[in-house]
Amino acid sequence: MDAAAHTRVSTQPSGTPATGGAGRNRREETYVALRDMLLRGEFGMRTRLVELHLAQRLGVSRTPVREALVRLVADGLLQRLPDGFHTVRLNLTELRDLYELRVTVELRGIARALESEAVTHDAALLEPLRDHWRALRADLPAPDPGFVLQDEEFHHTLLRSSGNPRLTETLESVTLRIRPARMYDYLTEDRVERTVAEHLDIVEHVLAGRLPEALTALRRHIGESLDVVEKRAAHAIARMALHQV
Repeated sequence: MDAAAHTRVSTQPSGTPATGGAGRNRREETYVALRDMLLRGEFGMRTRLVELHLAQRLGVSRTPVREALVRLVADGLLQRLPDGFHTVRLNLTELRDLYELRVTVELRGIARALESEAVTHDAALLEPLRDHWRALRADLPAPDPGFVLQDEEFHHTLLRSSGNPRLTETLESVTLRIRPARMYDYLTEDRVERTVAEHLDIVEHVLAGRLPEALTALRRHIGESLDVVEKRAAHAIARMALHQV
């Protein structure tokens, strides 16, 4: 399928206003289409995105495009400058630095329980988390960059259960900054399936008190994610360079 076909958004007949559910669907479809175009590197680095051109390309009005651009700024995939919306170039060096901080913070949540019997993980947080990911394993979601939000919630809850809210605040700040790059981790079915399985492995180790195993599994899980994210982000950067004008 060509890029245009992949990103085409269904529309109502010309002159018919979008209302109700149709309007909401159109906004969501426009957002998803633009997000996927950005993740595939279909725009040049720091390119200014023009609402009118995007609306014509997607076959929609400017309103859903404008709303999608605002959402993409919140995602970190675009930046808003005085002259409009621009693509953001991923910084792989900064990504590695932030992943190093992420690993340190997340592993600390388990290590502190290993070091002190006074520190225990909150089963009231972890049992519903385990049940949620068991349900996902039984009915795997389709690959989608938005899956990153569920992944983030897993890691935030796991760390929160260790009882140090300052660690969780730090992790939430880091995950927000690396989210644009981490969206690349959920573009294929195998990565979604592997993430679900690894999350279950980690949380079940913690609930069973197998903390050394949980520590090892969590370190491996984050490291594998970084490898995938770096490779796919680098590919997108290369494509962006080809579109540079």
